[in-house]
Amino acid sequence: MMVRTTHAIGWVLAGALATSGCFGAQAKTVPEIPPLDMPVAPPRRVVSNQPVTLPPAEMPGDPVRDQPSQLAPPPTTRADTPRAAEPPKPPSVEPPKAADDSAKVPIPPSTLQTTPTQREVEVERRVRVQLTQATSDLSRINYQALNADARTQYDTAKRFVAQSEDALRAKNLVFANNLAEKAAALAAQLVIRR
Repeated sequence: MMVRTTHAIGWVLAGALATSGCFGAQAKTVPEIPPLDMPVAPPRRVVSNQPVTLPPAEMPGDPVRDQPSQLAPPPTTRADTPRAAEPPKPPSVEPPKAADDSAKVPIPPSTLQTTPTQREVEVERRVRVQLTQATSDLSRINYQALNADARTQYDTAKRFVAQSEDALRAKNLVFANNLAEKAAALAAQLVIRR
């Protein structure tokens, strides 16, 4: 029994010591820190929003203009000054066009050619072979016997053939070749499917 009371007294003393530390604790105060010195803001810079007029772009075939180009002066910056109202500028007047402009024939736009000239004949022949193959495959198919998906595929292949022929006439061989390959592939799938 004595051992139990000794243990009990030990626990009570330990608890009393632990709680006595809580009652005597006080929050430490931190010394007040002065506010940071902020630098003075730099002066405001105002940039004028006057539109910059650029000279009109010259196209090949345009007549030579004798009028000097009028460029706006570079924008100026002002510090902390309000903008004053500016008087409106008169609209710019274009110089009269020469009478010989109407006699000039417009130059047709040049075609972008991505296929070398040496290979044009070879590519065009290959496209025509693919178009012939696709057309013959499509002619062997009974359109009425096709389901809705197959009809859509048939119509798409026909459209590709027509677009490829148009691209061949326009000498756009890369596009014509691309369309002919797609038309031939779709037509071949339809022939296999039936």
